[in-house]
Amino acid sequence: MTPEHELDPQGLGDHLDRLYRAAWALCGSREDAEDLVQDTYARVLRRTRIVRGDDDLGYLLRVLRNTFISQRRAAARRPRSAGVAADELELADPRAGARPEQAAQAHAVYEAIAALPGPYRDALAAVDVAGLSYAEAARALRVRQGTLTSRLHRARAQVARALEGPDA
Repeated sequence: MTPEHELDPQGLGDHLDRLYRAAWALCGSREDAEDLVQDTYARVLRRTRIVRGDDDLGYLLRVLRNTFISQRRAAARRPRSAGVAADELELADPRAGARPEQAAQAHAVYEAIAALPGPYRDALAAVDVAGLSYAEAARALRVRQGTLTSRLHRARAQVARALEGPDA
């Protein structure tokens, strides 16, 4: 039987960078990723959480993914207006001014990841963005390691094709 422990709210900050990168991969934009991570932490901190084993990051990634899916479903139920909303306008990122080429490349990569089908996007975000091992990611996503490996291969190929562009 796997030992259980209470999720330590003080230790959640240790995973912030990895969760943010995973959220950016899911959402495709920095602003949405920041909101998603904030919503994830709010959901986790609402009540005491018991985690099996010592895989706090895997648990947080599952909560992040479930929060993302819940938000997408809720957004799909809302009526859309015909005009352009203020949150759909893309604003310049002042932090990107120092290295615009790297910022553009990162933006393109995260957009390509966000455009992937859900299972592929989740696998790629868990392993390549958040840095989980294959075994940790398989546990976090509740799939077999072979399934995870297959999804990663396909996801990486799709991202590579998307980044090559139509000229390739």
